[in-house]
Amino acid sequence: MHALKAHVDRVLGLFIAAMFAVMTVCVVWQVLSRYVLPTPSVVMESIARVLFIWVGLIGAAYTLGQRKHLAIDFLIQMSSRKAARNLALLVTALIAAFAAIVMVKGGMALVQRTLSSGQIVPVLNILMGYVYAAVPISGGLMLYYCADFAAGLITGRYAPVEDLDADASSGAEPGKG
Repeated sequence: MHALKAHVDRVLGLFIAAMFAVMTVCVVWQVLSRYVLPTPSVVMESIARVLFIWVGLIGAAYTLGQRKHLAIDFLIQMSSRKAARNLALLVTALIAAFAAIVMVKGGMALVQRTLSSGQIVPVLNILMGYVYAAVPISGGLMLYYCADFAAGLITGRYAPVEDLDADASSGAEPGKG
């Protein structure tokens, strides 16, 4: 499963970087066309908006998989090793439940409703359901990362909390970057 996670991480990282690069080009072009050229490019604005949604949602899943998401881990740090592992498993289960119910199930319902209504992104002339598809896809990726993390906690491959002392010994100060 570790090799699969590395592959998923690599693919997602490249996908997010490519979307972010295209989004940056669109925004720069939009600014140039608005302030330098006489007519702003509404197409680039719409593309940037759609890409922003995808980068944000898929990036959230990727961040969860890298264990770099915002976390309040005070209780886990103050707990014994076994209690910390159990708390981390509980938090992972709660994240997985949210991803499954709200993002996957609710996201699929949103996509189906939007596709059946025929709502489109006006300038791009694409169905809005394809834009909203980022929600269940992101939820599915979060479920995958939760399963990987839970399995890693159970087998001992992952510690409940990232070791901040390892960052300090490598020369990086925790909290600074």
